[in-house]
Amino acid sequence: MKPNIGISDKHKQEIVIQLSKLLADEFILYTKTRNAHWNLEGKDFHGLHLFFEEQFKQLDEIIDDVAERIRSLGHYAPGTLKIFLGLTHLSENESGENDSSSFIDRLLEDHNGIILFIRGNIDPFATEYKDYGSSDLITGILSIHEKMSWMLSANLKQNYLKT
Repeated sequence: MKPNIGISDKHKQEIVIQLSKLLADEFILYTKTRNAHWNLEGKDFHGLHLFFEEQFKQLDEIIDDVAERIRSLGHYAPGTLKIFLGLTHLSENESGENDSSSFIDRLLEDHNGIILFIRGNIDPFATEYKDYGSSDLITGILSIHEKMSWMLSANLKQNYLKT
């Protein structure tokens, strides 16, 4: 049964397309953050190992929230790696070292890309599609990514100061 929540089917479809892209981006970033957690090397390993774990746990919650929003709009959430790779704005390329600065640089770039994508959808979701629920959801996600980006930047600054 289609949810009758005051949003046209056409608008729900447009929103779901953008939410599916966001879901793919979040899943790719989650995977890259897990990779950093698992493969980090260097003198700052222990602290950043725990830091990356905290971040991938936050991303896991975001992934679930976005997928559930897609379902609440009456659509199925994408759920395969192949589909995610076709939808994502992020690169799966992991060139670079396994040191903290390399991982942080790559993750920071991805967070900032997601921030820009979200910013571009907040107003259209609310004003064009009249979906204040999705607009509110991604506004909250934006705030989380901004904080995660800030924390990554602070770690990067600290690492550059040490060298």
